[in-house]
Order: sequence, then structure tokens, then C-alpha cells
Amino acid sequence: MAVVDEKKAVAVIGAGTMGAGIAQVAAAHGHPVYLYDVAADAAMAAKEQMSGQLGKRVARGKMAQSDADSLLERIRPVADLTALGDAAVVIEAIVENLEIKRSLFADLEAILSPDAILATNTSSISVTSIANGLNERGRVVGMHFFNPAPVMKLVEVISGQTTAPEVAETVFKLAQSWGKVAVHARSTPGFIVNRVARPFYAEALRLYEEQVSDPATLDALMTQGGGFRMGPFELMDLIGNDVNYAVSESVFNAFYQDPRFRPSLVQLELVNAGHLGRKSGRGFYSYGEGEEKPAPLTEAISQAAEAFHGFEPGRAITVDGVQFSMTDGRMACDVARRSGSPVVLYDLLDADASSSRVGFAPSPDVRDESIDRFIKTLAGMGIDAVRLPDWPGLVVMRTVAMLANEGFEATMQGVASEADVDAAMRYGLNYPRGPIKWARHIGLERILSVLDALHGLTGDPRYRASLGLRAAASEAS
Repeated sequence: MAVVDEKKAVAVIGAGTMGAGIAQVAAAHGHPVYLYDVAADAAMAAKEQMSGQLGKRVARGKMAQSDADSLLERIRPVADLTALGDAAVVIEAIVENLEIKRSLFADLEAILSPDAILATNTSSISVTSIANGLNERGRVVGMHFFNPAPVMKLVEVISGQTTAPEVAETVFKLAQSWGKVAVHARSTPGFIVNRVARPFYAEALRLYEEQVSDPATLDALMTQGGGFRMGPFELMDLIGNDVNYAVSESVFNAFYQDPRFRPSLVQLELVNAGHLGRKSGRGFYSYGEGEEKPAPLTEAISQAAEAFHGFEPGRAITVDGVQFSMTDGRMACDVARRSGSPVVLYDLLDADASSSRVGFAPSPDVRDESIDRFIKTLAGMGIDAVRLPDWPGLVVMRTVAMLANEGFEATMQGVASEADVDAAMRYGLNYPRGPIKWARHIGLERILSVLDALHGLTGDPRYRASLGLRAAASEAS
């Protein structure tokens, strides 16, 4: 199949936020773009809104007026599908409804040339199902952008059971020509990002349910300790708890109620109460006028305590008979019992990263003086300490282990390559590292240990370690 160069027309169906964003991306890279929406005047309104947004970029010196004018000239709102006849690629960004998408593509088959590509921006519906019933199923492919499309780098190129390899490759190269980071994925529930990301929310919700800490503290540990752009609770409030819960439930059901994807009753209760997040004024946090986000818990620093020397993140050290080491998933009381000496376990702390907050848990026999010295030592490194209950895997390590586990499971099942899983999570959700590469950096044996400990202590099959992870750990050892 020929390369879709900038001379060839691209059609975008659906003039909502996502559709308009995709149209802007295509036009910015030289394509004539048709923009269609079933609602009268919606495409023209979207173009006018785009003009206002580009005008602001021009005013800030981020874009030349001539470039903005040229981009807008290339976007042509149309009122009828028959106007799309010469489009080389059609990207639908309409309602997430299988039958409506099938009906649309069936109509397009009668309008477009036989070699035109039918791309769907679906985030959750099987590409194979969308193509079913068409005469030329091989030209249907997923082209999943992330919002806002002009800003977010990632495009998931999804191949259904009947997608022709050359079609997927053409769309992959097209996305790259638009300055995107493209990744290949097989059509399975959640594709890459919406599948692998589930533990980011699920573990935070589980830790909250288990009363390990409050949302503000858990968010701070994930951002200041793990390096994530946003904490899980503030992100769920931003997305909308109704939307986030619906995605979780959809993935859970699509995987035949696999416990790894089990939704949270705590989040369901928020949805039932109408506490949807920012859009409703209240979610995990309150967003009323004058409301401030609660401060995370932080241990006070004893001025009388003396810091100790030789502490390096990730390396065990014994001071005054107390062992300080990074969690491997076991509880501090269990480690102390087996070793015969007091122990303080701390969360994932990376010597190569700029962590400024870390959670820790002491075994019951650790003296207050030793805890004070540890807090003072961390403070000298610019790290705030948060004392947590003696809990398996603590917070950041537990979450990263689960993200990596899902990444390895996806690669084992042939959904995507390791490199594409990592790229998808970095550029689709701005993770500080791809979960698989991150796990290899931490050490796959430690990641396995965390999961096995969680599985053994809770008996919950959601913590079953992927065979793909076990195989990778065996190869690495």
C-alpha cells in the first residue's frame, strides 16, 4: 500500500474535542482535511474554536500567523459523507458504540476508493468487531490518539484479526510523519495503555481501602517518590470517577472478570454519590471555592537526632543493630523475625531519580531513636519521610511491580513488544519510565518477590505473577 503523503486528503469524522484535535494534527502536517459531523454546523463550530486556540498560540509567539492561517485553510468542514470520496484515510472519532461505528464504515465503503484506509480512534471496542460485516475488512485499523491530540505524542496502531499488515504499517508511518510516537498493538481489551495502566489506579484504591494512608499522602508518595506526573487520586478526579470506573469495569468484564482488573467498591460509592471529581466539585478531594488540597502526612524531624552515614538507596545498611533495607514485599515484622534483628523497610527509592518523599515501616522492636536517625538521614538528602503501617510492598514499589506484571503479561500474550509497551506508557500517560524497563532496573527478582509476597499474604489472585515475568526473571538471573 502506498505511503499517505501530505498531498493526499485525510477525513476526520466526529468534530468533538478528539476529532477536531486529530484534524488539526493532520492539517498541521500539510494534508487537506475534511471534517464531518452528523450534528449540523458542529464541524464549522469546531474549526472556529480551533481558530481561537491557534490565535492564542500566535499571540504568545508560539506560532506564526501565516502558519495558523495555512493550517485553517486546509481544514474543510463538510455536511455530507459523499464529500469524502477522495480521502486516502478516514479516521472516525465518534461515539463509542459498536453498531454505530459499523454502520458508518459500511456507508463509507460505498463512497471511498477500494484502497482507502478506514481507521477508528476507538479506545475500547474491538477493531475486529468493527470490521466484521464489511466487504474489505483488511483496511480497517485502529488509530488511537490521546487527548489532547495536538499535544500528546502517542498513537496506538491497533491490528484486528483481519487487518492487513500493510494497512497497519501505512498508518504507523503516517502517525510518525505527524511527529507522533507510534506503537503497534493487537486488538485486545484496553489495547496497551488502558490495560497496563489499570494497576496505577487499582493499587491506590486498594491501599486506601486497606487504610494504609489517605489520598493526599498516597498521591504525594507516587509523585514525589515515584516520579509520576500526577497522583492516582487527583488523576481519577480529573478524568472523572464515573469515566475511570466505567473503563475499569469494561476491562474487567472484557477479560471475563479476571481478578487483576477488579474495580473498586470505594470508587463505585463515589460515583453513586455523584462525587465524580473536578466536574462535580467533589471526588476524592473537594474543589469548591477556596478549597485547598490536604497536605500529605510527613514525619517531624527530631533536632536532637543525628543522621548516620553510608546510607545509599536500595542497599541494605545496619546501624545500631537495626537493618535498613528497601522492601522486597515482605512485612517488616516478618523480616525481623527471620533475621533475628530489628528492621526498617522503606519504599522504592531510586539513586538515579530525584525522589523527595519515601514511605517506610519499622518492625515493632525498632527504637524511636533509630527511627529519628533514619528520618534525619533522609532529610539531609532532601527526602521527606512518611511512616506507614507495616504493609507488604508499601506504596510505590507495589504499584510499579503491578504495572510491570501487566506489561509482561501483555508481551507474553503477543499484544505488543516490550519496547512498545514502555513507549506507550511513557508517551501516552507521561510515566517517568516504561514499566518493563523500570522493573529490569529495579531487578526482576525483587519485582517477583514483591508480587509473590502480596499473593501469599492476601491470597488474592490479582497478585499472581505473570509467567512472562517469571520467564524473564529466569533469563536475567
